[in-house]
Amino acid sequence: MMTRILFTLAMFAVALPVLADPPMTKIRVEVRKAVNDKPVERASVVIRFVEGRSVVKLGKKIMTTYQMRTNQDGVANMPAIPQGKIQIQVIAKGLQTFGKIFDIGEEEKTVEIKLNDPQPQYSVHQ
Repeated sequence: MMTRILFTLAMFAVALPVLADPPMTKIRVEVRKAVNDKPVERASVVIRFVEGRSVVKLGKKIMTTYQMRTNQDGVANMPAIPQGKIQIQVIAKGLQTFGKIFDIGEEEKTVEIKLNDPQPQYSVHQ
């Protein structure tokens, strides 16, 4: 009986870190034009988890993608998300699409993104 109790306690101690909440990060994405450093408003900012330190939450749906738009100052404030590797993609009308993977390990992170003007199209038929 005593060994059964010790075994149960040992299993609970092993499972406890898995059930604990992961470290979270509050992300602020600032989007500006590369040419004149003006803020880009209404740009779509998408964050996807690539490799996270997230855990299984019993009975809760875990979001793996967040999508927001930038405000007039070119800023998108994301809710707190688990730390780990994430992909940030920014899409704005009339500018090149941006995409990059970041390894987030801080409590607060500001990501500055500069969008370029579109490049001219190339054709072999010209």
